[in-house]
Amino acid sequence: EHYAEHPDVIFVCVKAITLQETIPFIKRIARKNTIVIPVLNIYGTGGKMQKELPDLLVTDGCIYVSANIKEPGKLLSMADPAIVFGVRDKEEFRPELKEIQKDLCDSHIDGTLSENIRREALEKFSYDPDRAAGLYYHATAADFQKEGEARELFKTMIKEIAALAEAMGVPFQKDMAEVNLKIFPTRTGSNHFHAAGYHGRKQSEIDGLVYEVVRMGEEYHVPVPAYEKVAEKLRAL
Repeated sequence: EHYAEHPDVIFVCVKAITLQETIPFIKRIARKNTIVIPVLNIYGTGGKMQKELPDLLVTDGCIYVSANIKEPGKLLSMADPAIVFGVRDKEEFRPELKEIQKDLCDSHIDGTLSENIRREALEKFSYDPDRAAGLYYHATAADFQKEGEARELFKTMIKEIAALAEAMGVPFQKDMAEVNLKIFPTRTGSNHFHAAGYHGRKQSEIDGLVYEVVRMGEEYHVPVPAYEKVAEKLRAL
């Protein structure tokens, strides 16, 4: 509320449930040439924010962080964080984006200015079906490391995102199901939605991580039966 500076760049790193609250703040502090870079897990965040911030450039983006809990209150970083960002339309490109990339790298953040951010963001988005599949089967990260229904649902959901990417003209360049299953041993703790965190929340990450995929399937005429099954159960909650 008391922040009065006018930054050149704004990174939006909030949870999806509070995203809408950032819009008035950004409008208040942004100047004409301020660039907004959202790095949420929810696919399509940049495009949605752009509609509400028509006078600014809002890119798409995603972030990769590798860290474990060393002890209560302490996180151990396993590698420098990586931020991938870029414009959805090449005509929106501005030279300042290269300066932002350099500033990120100078700050020990692996900054990548992507020429196909829609694909990059969708690939990152495909890392997240484990949370919805986890809630569906009351499963944790350990359950995805062994054969079973939770693991199979997770793989199917990733394949449905890959089918969407194909229909959108940005096909994946790697097998994201295989990529995700390889990194599961490095994950710790619970990676599923908690039902208690879902109840009572009109706006939720679940909308962007589950229901949005169902809507995308309808828009691009791509069958997403696994996502529809999960969405049906979550709505029943």
